[in-house]
Amino acid sequence: MAAHGRPALRDLFDESPTPHIAHPPRTHHRDFYVATDGSFRGPGGGLGAVIETRDGTRVARVATPDAPPDNNVAEYRALHLGLDVLAARAPRDASVGVLIDHDALASNVNSAILATRHPDGKSPRPVSVPSATRNHWRGIRARLSGFDEVRAARIDSDENPAHPLANAPDQYRHVNRELDRCVLPETPDPSAAEFPPPSRADRNGGGRASD
Repeated sequence: MAAHGRPALRDLFDESPTPHIAHPPRTHHRDFYVATDGSFRGPGGGLGAVIETRDGTRVARVATPDAPPDNNVAEYRALHLGLDVLAARAPRDASVGVLIDHDALASNVNSAILATRHPDGKSPRPVSVPSATRNHWRGIRARLSGFDEVRAARIDSDENPAHPLANAPDQYRHVNRELDRCVLPETPDPSAAEFPPPSRADRNGGGRASD
């Protein structure tokens, strides 16, 4: 189980929609999963991140106070932070599942991934990034390009294990003192058949998800 009694990140990822990208059987499961959340409040906010391997082993947790100007900046900063922490602990050929409770950010991440597969580097869907987040978006894209495969899933805020870390960073500051871990996931059994979950496009009112 993940932090705070929530399901493992792999389970959350498997059961959540991945905007614009379907879960094909061959790439359904990731090597690493990172859940991030940013909190914005008048006097201040926070950033949270939780990283696990596909077998549910915790790699890192982060809870840090922050003072973002708005919620969008908080979410982009949190993802930038989470990817930075993951990049220091995962090999470059890792496949990564990103879990975010921000619709537009999850969509932008997957659109950016699709753009890397396009001959002209163009996303098949428009990417609209708030102006105040552009520097973080550049950092996010740089980190995304450093992994072998990435896709983002959109989860509910109350299911996001990074949510309490971002909303009460002072209360959870002890997680930053956890020992650094460079954990590689267990090698999956090649004889075990993998079945994709139902189409995320079907779950979200139709439409055709691409990969």
